[in-house]
Amino acid sequence: MNKVTLMGRLTKDPEIKFTQTSNMKVATFSLAVNRRFIKQGEERQADFINIVAWNKSAEFCEKYFRKGQQVGIIGRIQTRNYEKEDKTRVYITEVVAEELYFADTKKEEVSDLQYEAQSGPATHDANGDELPF
Repeated sequence: MNKVTLMGRLTKDPEIKFTQTSNMKVATFSLAVNRRFIKQGEERQADFINIVAWNKSAEFCEKYFRKGQQVGIIGRIQTRNYEKEDKTRVYITEVVAEELYFADTKKEEVSDLQYEAQSGPATHDANGDELPF
């Protein structure tokens, strides 16, 4: 079984691209996930996990995920590799997102919405649809 559950903060806004062959939307971002234990006298450590979301999940990420938000991701680990021009092999491990969740508290969400309303983007999209939270 290949199933991963993560909760962490986005290190930057998701990057959106389209595949060359089928023009599918793909979102990539990194999630800073705090380690459970702290060694005495040291700061909390975090792992930075690369996440990939496809199609509708990528659209969701593009529309609602922003740097600093705490989110939950359920997905699967995927490995891949490719050869660079200089013939060196590059190995990549990432999580393919299957489920995406907001994990900030309600107070933080309201604060973020108020900030967005004052600083630019509206809390409704151009079609007048409500945000999902």
